[in-house]
Amino acid sequence: LNDLSNQLIKQNKKVYKFSIGQSPFPIPSCIVTALRNAAAQKNYLPAQGLLPLRETIATYHNEKNKRHFPTEQKVTYSAKDVMIGPGTKELSFYLQLAYYGELVLHSPCWLSYIPQAKMLGRPIHIIRSKMKNSWKITPKYLQQYLELEGKDKPRILILNYPSNPTGVTYTSSELEALAAVLREYGVIVLSDEIYSSFTFNEAYGGYTTISQYYPEGTIILDGMSKCVGAGGYRLGYFVFPPNLQWLLQALKNCASETFTSVSAPIQHAAITAYDGHFENEEIKEYLERGKEVLRNVSTMCVDGLRSYNMEVVQPDGGFYVFPKFDETKKGQQLKAEIHDQDEQNTQIIVDRFFQRVLNESGAAVIPGHYFGTRASSLFFRLSYVDFDGEQALKNPSNKKLYDQILFGVESIGQYLNS
Repeated sequence: LNDLSNQLIKQNKKVYKFSIGQSPFPIPSCIVTALRNAAAQKNYLPAQGLLPLRETIATYHNEKNKRHFPTEQKVTYSAKDVMIGPGTKELSFYLQLAYYGELVLHSPCWLSYIPQAKMLGRPIHIIRSKMKNSWKITPKYLQQYLELEGKDKPRILILNYPSNPTGVTYTSSELEALAAVLREYGVIVLSDEIYSSFTFNEAYGGYTTISQYYPEGTIILDGMSKCVGAGGYRLGYFVFPPNLQWLLQALKNCASETFTSVSAPIQHAAITAYDGHFENEEIKEYLERGKEVLRNVSTMCVDGLRSYNMEVVQPDGGFYVFPKFDETKKGQQLKAEIHDQDEQNTQIIVDRFFQRVLNESGAAVIPGHYFGTRASSLFFRLSYVDFDGEQALKNPSNKKLYDQILFGVESIGQYLNS
């Protein structure tokens, strides 16, 4: 879709790039300056990562937990618990490589988890969440699956919140209930918190994490691509609980024999992103304004989609919405076309349909089946970050800055109902 979008742009056609989840915001200037100052750092670094950076990240998570869970902080991290890698995508791949077990997902989920497991030959089990439950996995459905499979089976559950593609997150009580089930069955949890800094629904208090309720079994995954807009820096990290040091050691061995270490200048610059994170006025303002921008844009997006006869859950954070379009005119026509088709043929038909959507409406969105839903359910993911993030941070309430999103939603809405 991105290649086709660029081809259409070269033909001077209007394109709304709703398919890419890249941060719209510029990197804070303090981090850019830190990278410039670190340009001469040329030595190989330890496979686990630069020690001062690991210390800084551990302190960052301890401070974040202290601020959000002042009376119930149940885990304290140190540098030895942190592993630095070349982006969260590669780290999640290496975790599956190092841990031989079943991958448990709940759909819809980020589109790279499933292909990674297939590349490694790992078994996959998908628990299908429902729109009526705001796309959240429930303790009931989780326990039903785990009880069926038994307690002795090695498994990793990936829990991503705020979610890509739905934008929903969990309350502390919901995570606590899930933690009780996961602890009973000894499941390791990969808590993918890459969008957590942009949780803009105030009802969630800015941050929730299952690591507070299941510290011994939770590995946190985060990085610089969203919270400071530095996707191209390719720096992500794991934070392990102390009792899973054996798994961290296995990942260090993988790193040593493959990527060696993350770029030295990038690691030195990353210290600035996390050192004194909660006192750095530039980063504090950046995140607060960024959340305001995304809250405004997501609301405009949801209201627009609903006005065109699409059903969508209001996101709590992140960059995405996941609308269902089966009740639109073209949705009804597509349902008739795929009637009695198997899943493989349905996916082919739906993919061709969304290529027409792009060609005729200019809106590039990703079909829902790439996120683990059935193609026949007629969902798509829309990334609402196709706007000038630098200008938006200066004036988050200026809705004119989001016209690209508004016009794009109108274009796809009008097309689907024509």
